[in-house]
Amino acid sequence: MDQSVKPKVAFICVHNSCRSQIAEAIATLKYSDIMEAYSAGTEKKDQINPDAVRIFKARYDIDMSTTQSSKTLDLIPTVDIVVTMGCNVDCPWLPCKHREDWNLDDPSGKSDAAFEYTIDQIELKMKDLMRRLKDKEIEVD
Repeated sequence: MDQSVKPKVAFICVHNSCRSQIAEAIATLKYSDIMEAYSAGTEKKDQINPDAVRIFKARYDIDMSTTQSSKTLDLIPTVDIVVTMGCNVDCPWLPCKHREDWNLDDPSGKSDAAFEYTIDQIELKMKDLMRRLKDKEIEVD
């Protein structure tokens, strides 16, 4: 992977209010030297899921409600990689060089433990995505 041009990665789901926002925040926090991260959806919510914001802030001391916002697909640039969060048939579609689905359950309306589990799963999947990019298992050049 040519490090001079970072791949653009979009984390997308229908509402862009929880899982995709968490993924964008983790990618920005941990992997901004490797990729440009975006999140978006086909529908916009008034705010990021308050439980996701609260739990993410407790874990990373970052307030997603001040650093990110819910946005639609037309508000992000052309991307190299699309990662859908697990919204099945309703998942938005974007043109890209590589696409994968992380098949994550939406923790909205569930316990804090469900959010913690989702964050843990996003971290693991993100680490694997970064490894595959580094090892050139995913070509975006």
